Order: sequence, then C-alpha cells, then structure tokens
Amino acid sequence: PAKGSALILGPKDCSSVMVNEEDHLRIQTMLSGLQLKKAWNLADEMDEELGGVMPFAYHNEFGFLTSCPTNVGSGLRASVLVHLPGLVLTNEIGKVLESLGQLGLIARGLYGEGSKIVGNCFQISNQTTLGRIEEDLVDHLEDIIRRVIGYEEEAQQVLMREDGNMTEDKVWRAYGTLEHSRSLSFLELMDLLSRVRLGIGLKLLPQVSVYTLNKLMFFTQKAHLEEAAGRGLTSGERDLHRATYVRKNFDGTNILDGGGQTA
Repeated sequence: PAKGSALILGPKDCSSVMVNEEDHLRIQTMLSGLQLKKAWNLADEMDEELGGVMPFAYHNEFGFLTSCPTNVGSGLRASVLVHLPGLVLTNEIGKVLESLGQLGLIARGLYGEGSKIVGNCFQISNQTTLGRIEEDLVDHLEDIIRRVIGYEEEAQQVLMREDGNMTEDKVWRAYGTLEHSRSLSFLELMDLLSRVRLGIGLKLLPQVSVYTLNKLMFFTQKAHLEEAAGRGLTSGERDLHRATYVRKNFDGTNILDGGGQTA
C-alpha cells in the first residue's frame, strides 16, 4: 500500500473509503441482493459529503481526474457478484461472457481484477466510466444482470431435465463432504459450496440456509482462520482448521443459521 494509506469503515459496515489505494479516494458500498441503486445512492451521499470539505480534481471534458486513467469520467465502478453453476455445467458460460463484453461489461473472479474464478462466482461490472452518466451505468448493469439470472435459471432447469439424477448426486455428495471432511482447501470448499448452493436453487436442499453458506465462504479464508487460531497457520494447518470450522457450522443444529431463511 502507498505511504499514508488507510481504510475508513462506515457505521453499518456496508460503506467504506479507501485512501491512497489505486485511486486517492475510493468510496465503496456493498449490499446483499441486487440492490445496485441503493448502493449507488449511499455512495453518492458520501461523495457529496466528502466533496463539501475537500476539492476533487475535475475536468469539464474528462470528468474526475483519477490517479488510475481507466477510472476517469464518472469514476463509477458498479459490480455484482453472481453464482452461475448452471451456465458453467451446461457449457454455456463462454457465450454469456462473450456477450457481456459486447455490451460494455466485464466478468472477473471472486476478488475482482486479476483474480481467478472460484466456486462458479463471477464479478460482473462496467468496463468504461468516461462519457456515461452514473444512473445509466447502474441501470444498464442491473438490466443485464437480470438477463444473466434468467439464463442461469434456464440452465439449471436443463440440468435437471437432461441429467437430474447426476445433478442431485453431485449436490448430496457435496453436502456430505461438508458435513464430514477433516481437511479442506479453500478452492475445494468453494467448489462444494457451489454445488450445495445449486441444490438450494433447485429445491433439493430446502433446509439449508444461504446465510450459512455465505458465512462459511467468508470465515474460512486465511486471515479469519488465523485470527480465530491466534497465530499464523501453515497451508496444511489452515486446511484442518477450515474443515473443523465447516463441520461445526454445518451440522444439523446450526444449518438454519440466519433465521432459517433459504434465500
């Protein structure tokens, strides 16, 4: 990080400001579900407040003069993290990703730019910020995401119609592995969580909470495991601690975390 860099968290943990990262200031808001407009409104309010107490470099033609040239213009980067196992398993994902590029969007991995696709999770966002109004960028992304969700739902129905027994077997095998594993790498865990999440979407596992799956995805990453252990862990130790955490939070008594909601 640059000298003097910082991270400022908002009171509700859904907003933050990164200082001296890729840009001098990066305002971030994150919300679960497809709440793009609400997330943008929160960011816009924070932008107005900060703009009232400090000057921003701005050009009438090029918009905000960000330290990263690809962010000039509105400076808005809107992203949605979507789970697309049906499109991957039916080999239709390539066509969808290609069409996204033609529509001015780009798909990245779980952690954004430069990261790999894990657990069939894709981060889809706008590519350009110059010459576009913020509201139009948000509306365009939401419209395309809803279409992608529709394609995913159709792909899942194809899976059940053409190979339902095998799909159900994959879901329940993943469920059993999560319940009983003694060692899990993060990549393996993400693959298993993807299959179980697919099972929820297909109503094969109505008792499983999406809240629990999200919890497992976040709290089994390196920093959380080491914080819980109170020390640094080797790769092998992390796999053991990860499996232990998963078993404790995936048994019959805890599976309905989050009020028993399944969506």
